Amino acid sequence: MTALDRRTLLKGGTLALLLGSADIALGATILAVRVWPAADYTRVTIESDTALKTVPLFVANPPRLAVDIEGIELNPALRELVGKVRSDDPYITGVRVGQYTSTTVRLVLDLRQMVKPQVFNLSPVQAGNARYQHRLVLDLYPTKVADPLEALIADRLNGVSPANNAPSMTATPTPPPASKLATRPDPLADLLATQDRKPQALSPTAPASAASAPITTAASVAMQPSSDSERFIIVALDPGHGGEDPGAIGPKGTKEKDVVLQIAHRMRERINNTVIKTKHGNLPMRAFLTRDADFFVPLQMRVEKARRVQADLFVSIHADAFLTPDARGASVFALSQGAASSAQARWMARQENRADLVGGLNIKTQDATVQRALLDMSTTAQINDSLKLGSEMLGQIRRIGKLHKPHVEQAGFAVLKAPDIPSVLVETAFISNPEEESRLVSESYQNELANALMKSIERYFSRNPPLARTRANT
Repeated sequence: MTALDRRTLLKGGTLALLLGSADIALGATILAVRVWPAADYTRVTIESDTALKTVPLFVANPPRLAVDIEGIELNPALRELVGKVRSDDPYITGVRVGQYTSTTVRLVLDLRQMVKPQVFNLSPVQAGNARYQHRLVLDLYPTKVADPLEALIADRLNGVSPANNAPSMTATPTPPPASKLATRPDPLADLLATQDRKPQALSPTAPASAASAPITTAASVAMQPSSDSERFIIVALDPGHGGEDPGAIGPKGTKEKDVVLQIAHRMRERINNTVIKTKHGNLPMRAFLTRDADFFVPLQMRVEKARRVQADLFVSIHADAFLTPDARGASVFALSQGAASSAQARWMARQENRADLVGGLNIKTQDATVQRALLDMSTTAQINDSLKLGSEMLGQIRRIGKLHKPHVEQAGFAVLKAPDIPSVLVETAFISNPEEESRLVSESYQNELANALMKSIERYFSRNPPLARTRANT
């Protein structure tokens, strides 16, 4: 060994003494933790500077998900997870976290019900305003998914408007005291330590219940006799982004995901109180939201949700953004089976189609067959009807504000690929423009916009009545 080698070794040894064994062995640092509760599912994300190695285990009775995170020490950021679980979370009752071994942190989620969990890692991503490092994602899906079409039918027959029962968009329930959760005993640790009862191993490819549920089509719905055979029109409203994906962020910090959800809620109220006069008679309307709270929905799932309720229209709501603050005005887009109608339309489609990267999609659960089918089945008739609807929308929006383009643009937007539903994507304004950002958060402008979109939907159905078919139990 040369003198240089010995000096290098001595320096390394000195550094090891200064850092400590834990600092050397435990390279990952937890940067942030987030919890996104929703009726569809609850998501927990743990962001770190390097990818985390985990061993997930599910215990059925009582239901708990344990996740051993290897190669880290418990830090304040991870401890914050205990207090971030809301009291009204539909799936999680509490969180416990502790240093299980010198190099392993055990995270335990106590659950309200049986779930189909997914545990997966996401690589760093940057898209627009969203920038994330490595993320560990815990998705908790219900084992039994409610049929949204049945719920809409029941609401219609009972005379209930979902808008009247919508939770407040501003209310924030008080989370349970962190002290109570942190100091609870850990029977799961004892269970695993004694191995008297082996927990059920979690499948790394366990499909999300929502993603694995079959798509309900008109042909597959059993037409049951009913005294009330009244058909009603279903409009699927798709507030863009959500949860981990904030969408575009304005100069004053306004998040696209919040604004478009508010607009969708206003539209839902109007749709649920509207009756369309057609040659088939007076047809009441019902709105279905692909998300009614702040959570992430994959692009493909937005389409599948609309098809599951046999929607007559699909309206995806967004707020535009550009590299400079000068761009302004609203736009409406339809699907293109070929090339985009303009370079801007192609750019917009590319930006919006990146939502899955930002929001965090478990690629192992994607159904490639369904994806290809949706793409291949997109028809000229769907696009033609979408262009009609888009033209009506532009005509109404022109009355209340500026248009970015006077005609409907076309591009390959992933959320517009339902083969049997006229579908449009509305960019309500440029949130990157300070003036339009202020308008988007204005209650008066949101109402004006909701009224304009509602009027265009009414005019569309008056001129293009839906097919005269009876839905199950309507």
